[in-house]
Amino acid sequence: MKTLRYTFLGLAALSTLCVPASARVAVTVLHPSAASPQVVGTAIAWTARATDSGAGPLTFQFNVQPPGGSSFVMIKDFNVGTKKAGFWTSPAFHWVPTGVEGIYQIKVVVKDFGTGETASKIKAFQVAPLVTGATPVVVATANPLVALFSAPACPKGSSMRVSFQPQSNSVPAAATNWVPCAPERTLTFEIAGMYPSTAYNMFSQTETNGNMVNGSPVPFTTGAIPTGIPLPKFKSNVKIGPNTDTTDGMILLDEVQFGDNPQYPDLATDLSGNVVWYYNPPQSIVLARPLPNGTFLAIESNGPAWNPHAIRAQYLRQIDWAGNIVKETNTGVLQQELLKMGATDAQPCDKIASPAPVGSACLGAFHHDAIQTLPNGYTLALADIEKIFPAGTQPDSSSLPQDIVGDILVVLDTNWQAVWYFDTFDHDMGAPQLDIHRPAVLNETCIVNQGGCPPIQLLSSGAAPAAHDWLHMNALYYWPATQDGVSKGDLIISSRHQDFVMKIDYRDMAGTGNILWRMGPGGDFTFNNTNMDPWPWFSHQHEVGIENGGMGPMTLFDNGDTRISAPGASTGGTPGLGTACGPNDCYSRGMALTVDEATMQVTPMMSQDLGVYSGADGSAQLLADGNYFFLPAVVIKGPNNAFCQSIEIYPTAGTVNGTQVLNLQTAESYRAWQMPSLYDPPIT
Repeated sequence: MKTLRYTFLGLAALSTLCVPASARVAVTVLHPSAASPQVVGTAIAWTARATDSGAGPLTFQFNVQPPGGSSFVMIKDFNVGTKKAGFWTSPAFHWVPTGVEGIYQIKVVVKDFGTGETASKIKAFQVAPLVTGATPVVVATANPLVALFSAPACPKGSSMRVSFQPQSNSVPAAATNWVPCAPERTLTFEIAGMYPSTAYNMFSQTETNGNMVNGSPVPFTTGAIPTGIPLPKFKSNVKIGPNTDTTDGMILLDEVQFGDNPQYPDLATDLSGNVVWYYNPPQSIVLARPLPNGTFLAIESNGPAWNPHAIRAQYLRQIDWAGNIVKETNTGVLQQELLKMGATDAQPCDKIASPAPVGSACLGAFHHDAIQTLPNGYTLALADIEKIFPAGTQPDSSSLPQDIVGDILVVLDTNWQAVWYFDTFDHDMGAPQLDIHRPAVLNETCIVNQGGCPPIQLLSSGAAPAAHDWLHMNALYYWPATQDGVSKGDLIISSRHQDFVMKIDYRDMAGTGNILWRMGPGGDFTFNNTNMDPWPWFSHQHEVGIENGGMGPMTLFDNGDTRISAPGASTGGTPGLGTACGPNDCYSRGMALTVDEATMQVTPMMSQDLGVYSGADGSAQLLADGNYFFLPAVVIKGPNNAFCQSIEIYPTAGTVNGTQVLNLQTAESYRAWQMPSLYDPPIT
């Protein structure tokens, strides 16, 4: 069995190296688009220029030290610049200071990864407060549904948030997350989750030693959604009723379309489909996770890439609700960090010979999921790895070497530097790990530019005509647990194409990194089939998580692809039922399972037929009142016609079924969450 290789790589390893006297890299310009000072909320584009007497290319990293801070925080990690007339110019660093006022230090670090040489330059920039008196100020942002609320300073040891509500009182008040007070400095909040063209009242709430003090209300009227923003239509198939969870009164939809061709922006709506937020980037996005600090994680394509042949999903970003990038990394610099840690499969794809020799492997793109629930604020991201194996490794009609697509999980520290990784090809030697000879259950493959696939970059005339999409990992979960009297957590991952949910021995980076168990058909658990289901197991599942802070149950969306497939279609697991399910009941299911690791048994709490079949994507979630939320995300109804349904299920006691108490239909999506507000998302 292979063991996991990992080490620690701090920010200093990339950004604070001493530059030797003979260094050939020099920063000539660090320039903001607006002169200092500027008020809180002003968008400022920073550009750096540098020279390199070597071949380059030069890459640029931007860091910010806040007022009163003792260290720099990485905001935009190393990305390749463009060269003209002997100078390298950085990609623009778009900075929108929405925190406290004061003097910020902006630092650019320039690095030639070929030689390892670096140079840096620092420039001070003053940010002025929006508030100059004792009265809070509210101003608009570039997003007409998001405002900036800026309040005077509050006492040390206190915390502040902002409450906001339509002046008509038509819906309950919502509130932002709490922020610690910074004495002698104002506090600014992004207010998001508001109806368009609506008058609101907003006021601060300051908590000190358990006592709450409300500030005076300040009016603000949101703008209209621009006519150029395309919005899908919504249809209430089942409207709000007495058993609907109206406390979780918002649905956040990741409107990425199947095939990576987005038609609509990401949206948040109320339970009737009225829009209260949108995000409309110029290119494709996967809204991976909303976060409780007023931001979300996203996988995006827009922007230059280190590998010009792989322009999709090159960026992992943390973005605020106004659409400003808070933190960013990319697959180019991630690859450099992984190689330094010993991850030999993370080579640059465009540097591998064609045809790619057996054993060669490269890092592709971010995909499907990223979470920020690990201890210390660490982030877990998912990316694909392509690797060339000998002919016959998996069933194939050709006699040529095979391109097999696997995955790599990467833990990033608070500066988004890689500190741990799990390469699936390090664990491919058979049960209880992964089995490289067990193909995708339904023999899924990928070709270049195929929708629903990562960028395929190693295929050539010297390899089998299609890449084997072996695992297709699609969900991540950090499972907090107490082990040996110490709080240590493991990782849960979902492999769509193996029909497996798996547990990794992570133990907060102190574990072996091996797979502890595989759950699903042909795995390590038995299914306690209390409802005598002809196919009790999930297949091609999505959105696996363990509710109630890891206490259970496990929820997931059972797409059912293997169960619904034709008899004998499977090559890697149990054949599908096919004709055993009729034309009106071959549907996807919403599931909640109890997991007993002592007896290795799974028992269903919920196994709800959702009445539609979603062959891809989907969501599952336990709500605060005990209802369940499921999203059949891609229900195909003819060419270029697909939809999703946000479904809430009210459980029927003593059964594994329930009743739909909400069904809101709109254009196909990837995933969704039902929650009280944008500031109170689920953590599964």
